[in-house]
Amino acid sequence: MPDISLASAVHAAAQRLADAGVSDPLVDAELLAGHALGLRRGEVQAALIRGDSVPEEEAAVLETLVARRATREPLQHITGTAPFRHLELAVGPGVFVPRPESETVVQYAIDALLGSPLPAPIGIDLGTGSGAIALAMATEVPHSRIFATELSPEAYPWAARNTEGVANLTLVNEDLAQAFSELDGTASVVISNPPYVPDAAIPRDPEVRLFDPSMALYGGEDGLDVVRVLSVRALELLHPGGLLVIEHGELQGEEIRSILTRDGWRAAATHRDLTLRDRATTALRP
Repeated sequence: MPDISLASAVHAAAQRLADAGVSDPLVDAELLAGHALGLRRGEVQAALIRGDSVPEEEAAVLETLVARRATREPLQHITGTAPFRHLELAVGPGVFVPRPESETVVQYAIDALLGSPLPAPIGIDLGTGSGAIALAMATEVPHSRIFATELSPEAYPWAARNTEGVANLTLVNEDLAQAFSELDGTASVVISNPPYVPDAAIPRDPEVRLFDPSMALYGGEDGLDVVRVLSVRALELLHPGGLLVIEHGELQGEEIRSILTRDGWRAAATHRDLTLRDRATTALRP
C-alpha cells in the first residue's frame, strides 16, 4: 500500500480524539504522531507544512496510540514521559502525572533555597510522587541538599528511576509523617503537593478518575487530612524562618491558612497560579 499523508493521519486522529472528549485533540494528535515517528512536536508541525507522508507501518502505530488515547488513557502514560519545567520525567501507571500548575508552585521553594545564606540549604519534598518537585529543586539549586519521600509502593519506583544519579538528592520510601527525623530543625524549605481532593468529590476527567492513583488524590472528608499532618511535621523539620509550601485546590486556601495559623505558623499566604486560581499556600516557621 502507498504511504498516506501525514496531514490526513493527524486530522483523522484529532477528529477521533475530539469525538472522545479529549480537551486538546489536535495537540494530542500531533504529540502522538511525534511519538510514533520519533519526532518532536515542532518537527511534526514542520512535516505537516511540507506535506510529508507517513509509511504504512508508522501510520498503524499512530492508529493504535490514538485508540488508546480515545479511551482517555493519559497521554503521558502512552508516551511514557511528562515534561516538568526543564525536565523530562518517566511516568506510567501507579504514579501521579505532574501538572503544569506545579511548575509555578515549586518556584516558591526554589527562590527560598536560592535566597538562603546557608552554603548548602536543605529542601524537603514530602510525598514526591514522580520526583518532579524534588528533582526541580536539586537541579536548579545545585548547591542545595534535597531530600524526598514517597510512601506508595507503586509510585516509589518511578521516583527512584527519575532521581537516580542525582548527587544532591536523597530519596526514601517512608511515610511523610515520620521521614527524616535526623533533619529536624535544619531544613530551609519543606514543600508538598499532597492528596487534597475530598473523598466524595470524584474528579470529572476520566484521565484523573480512572488513572491517577487514589493515594495521590484523596485527602479525607474535607481533603485536608494530609495537610494537617504536614503542618505539624514541617514545624519540626524547618529551622526558624524556614518556608513551608503546600499545593492545594482552588477553594482550600482559607481553610489551610487557618490550620497553619492555629498551629503557630507566621505569615500564611495563598498564591494564585497562571490561571488566577488559588494554587499554593506558604507560611514561615516562627
